[in-house]
Amino acid sequence: MCGDGSCGCGQSHCWHHYPERGWIQFLILRLLYEKPSYGYELMELLEEKSCGLHKLETGSIYTLLRRMEQRGLLKSEWQHTKTAGPDRRVYRVTKSGAEALRSGLEAVTKRKTLMNDLTTFYEKNFTKEVKKKDV
Repeated sequence: MCGDGSCGCGQSHCWHHYPERGWIQFLILRLLYEKPSYGYELMELLEEKSCGLHKLETGSIYTLLRRMEQRGLLKSEWQHTKTAGPDRRVYRVTKSGAEALRSGLEAVTKRKTLMNDLTTFYEKNFTKEVKKKDV
């Protein structure tokens, strides 16, 4: 079990307790929770939702999706296309994935408080309207 054992993930070291290392996984779980998707579409959604901060290469996204699937967070199945395009492996969140996403709420809320505090500090001290303080 992780840390205090409250998340029930069965892992000795949970990524969702350390979102700095797992933001992309949080984003993937969030996006797939809302709508099952395939790798290329997911790459585009990740870039859009992360304001361009996370632009993954094709090999990286599929490696990450496979690892998440091996850990039981995702499930995939081949979807046969009716057009001339190739078949797609569509990923969806499992029950364990939804639990991991849910258990990350506290960590994300704490990070949000920290980010709000930092934003307020930067706006107060480093916006163009504020004169630079003598250092």
